[in-house]
Amino acid sequence: MQEILQYLKNHGERLDSEIAAATGISLANVRLGVSALSARGDVMLCRSIRFKDGKQIDAMLCRISGYIPPAAPGRKSKAQL
Repeated sequence: MQEILQYLKNHGERLDSEIAAATGISLANVRLGVSALSARGDVMLCRSIRFKDGKQIDAMLCRISGYIPPAAPGRKSKAQL
């Protein structure tokens, strides 16, 4: 589960299939691990249905709960008064 948590911290919101491909963990084990992390409150889950080449793909969209990534570098707009 630590691999999944670390991967989400480094890469942000991802599908369960993307996590499985990147970490080398089977899709079934990723879904079990993410469900356990969600029960603890570490990860937010959202069921997602996508269509690829006309085929329906059921997936779980995962992200770290309460994690706000750092601001992007560069110029910031000035506030209007």
